[in-house]
Amino acid sequence: MTSTVPAPDTLSQSLRPVRAGTPRRAGATTLQAVLLDMDGTLVDTEGFWWDVEVEVFASLGHTLDDSWRHVVVGGPMTRSAGFLIEATGADIPLAELTVLLNDGFEARIADSLPLMPGAARLLAELSENGVPTALVSASHRRVIDRVLTSLGPQHFALSVAGDEVPRTKPHPDPYLTAALGLGVDPVRCAVVEDTATGIASAEAAGCHVVAVPSVAPIEAAPRRTVVPSLEAVDLTFLQGLMTEMR
Repeated sequence: MTSTVPAPDTLSQSLRPVRAGTPRRAGATTLQAVLLDMDGTLVDTEGFWWDVEVEVFASLGHTLDDSWRHVVVGGPMTRSAGFLIEATGADIPLAELTVLLNDGFEARIADSLPLMPGAARLLAELSENGVPTALVSASHRRVIDRVLTSLGPQHFALSVAGDEVPRTKPHPDPYLTAALGLGVDPVRCAVVEDTATGIASAEAAGCHVVAVPSVAPIEAAPRRTVVPSLEAVDLTFLQGLMTEMR
């Protein structure tokens, strides 16, 4: 059963554990955990969010410029909604807009929630092999819990929502919180992400990133491996990332 992780008051060099346990001691090439983003990585929903934003702002009398899509993708709700309010001049409080967007998204996924190619197989393989796994998203808890019913909560030891940490992506807090909750070293974690914002968060936490671009291209970099889809990712592949770090 997936558990939520209470956010620490501060995430710095003096991070305090969010639950009992200390990071596992393991060899330098050991994969300790896999941390996965949600929207655009495991579920094909990045387009859903944009469609909802377009619909909500149309109801407010505003048309969104398609070029803004790359600005708001992958980021926290407050950042995306705040940007769109400023860009359009819409007369709506941020808190009210956030509710409308979450309501619209939940309604959109009520009938179907398409998984990204390879997602179901990867989650099943990680579970079958006992690999500690966490879902780490900038989406709010109410949305994550709805999506988990489709992904299968049994596949995750815990989940971290964007409204549960002091600072969400692109800050390292979400991935540091997940690593603490699992009792693992972030450096020995593989993170699967689809956007520059999420990648920045994971890399700031010290994790090795597997980038599966969903909306905008992503370049390879040190401790970052780019793949065309999750169909190219399996446990052997993820374990190999740690070996390459020697």
